[in-house]
Amino acid sequence: MSMTGGNSALRRRALAALILAESQRDGGHHGARLPTERQLALDLGVSRSAIRHAMALLQAEGHVSREVGRGTFLRGALDEAPAAEEAPAPPETSAADASGADDYAPADVMTVRRLFEPTAMSLVVAWATARDFEEMDRCLRGGERAADHDEFEVWDAALHRSIIAATRSPLLIRLYAEIERARHGRVWGDLKRRSATAARRDEYRRDHEEIVTALRLRDADQATAAMRTHLARVSRHLLNTELPLLDEGQGVPVRIGEPGHLRAARGRPDAVLVLVHARRRSVAARRPPGHSTPA
Repeated sequence: MSMTGGNSALRRRALAALILAESQRDGGHHGARLPTERQLALDLGVSRSAIRHAMALLQAEGHVSREVGRGTFLRGALDEAPAAEEAPAPPETSAADASGADDYAPADVMTVRRLFEPTAMSLVVAWATARDFEEMDRCLRGGERAADHDEFEVWDAALHRSIIAATRSPLLIRLYAEIERARHGRVWGDLKRRSATAARRDEYRRDHEEIVTALRLRDADQATAAMRTHLARVSRHLLNTELPLLDEGQGVPVRIGEPGHLRAARGRPDAVLVLVHARRRSVAARRPPGHSTPA
């Protein structure tokens, strides 16, 4: 089972789910020690590198804890922070879901992220608890220890998820879950892998530290600015182009129902965002020449 190229995110998640299911089927409970990476690789017939990436995913999502010199242990409900309890679990991605994730163009994903993530910082400042910041710190440390691109991506997603979970906003949390689903797509994964360098990972680590520091200081303006800077940097690296920073309330035209663009769908939060901006654009298009918008 290769963890590089193709749809490695899907395979990594499937292997992580298998390890967790096997551990629980063997009578695993809170605090139970898991087999070594070498033993798991032999039992499951995969490489140790594949096991390492799957274990990093389980650790980032709070299913296991890893202690140097002692081993890897299952985590139970007692170890879960409130932020993780209130947020939905990271999306389970089947082969069909992964195919659908490729319907989201990376430029659309980044446009939506830059619309709502910076403005969500004020909610985090208002609602985040000490346990939320402990979870953010755990993700920061995981990102620092990441040995390669795939492992860093796991912790990057976990950090942003923990930040959005601290908003206590069900709509934003669900919207970010859809963003995570898009990140499992092959197009997104290939772009991120091609654009990844050790120097850029260091830049992202510094960005993450600045964001969390501003949130901990309850400085909404600084946290918003830091998140905008970070997402602009990700866009520049990912798309190899300079996209303008988006301000709160700025309309962005998004085509609906076309391949490679966000589509309105029942029960999806992005339908609200897409329809609002599409409606604003259509109203403007119907105005007669010379008609000015009231201040």
